[in-house]
Amino acid sequence: MVIDDLSSVRAYREIGGVVSARKAAEQADTTNNATFDALFQSALSLVNETDELTNRAEEEEIKYAIGQTDSTHDLQVAQQKANLSLQYTIAVRGAIVDAYKEIMNLQF
Repeated sequence: MVIDDLSSVRAYREIGGVVSARKAAEQADTTNNATFDALFQSALSLVNETDELTNRAEEEEIKYAIGQTDSTHDLQVAQQKANLSLQYTIAVRGAIVDAYKEIMNLQF
């Protein structure tokens, strides 16, 4: 009975463990990239939505100024939506900047 052959089996297990760990790291990296991409796309859509609401508010102001509409209600609603959207976008930006600063201050 030769016991030395078991050492080669042990080596294969270790190599399998390294390969499994490498695959897990690659999957985690892919998941992190997907998470960051989703976060970035969400922030980008927030900025685009804010831009659209601001443009609508400006259009309502122009319509009211040239007399195409007499509705101050529509004007105020458009302005309020644009204002709230802008405030929310600025708050999100502030939170992202704070998180970035905190990450940069981490000591390894």
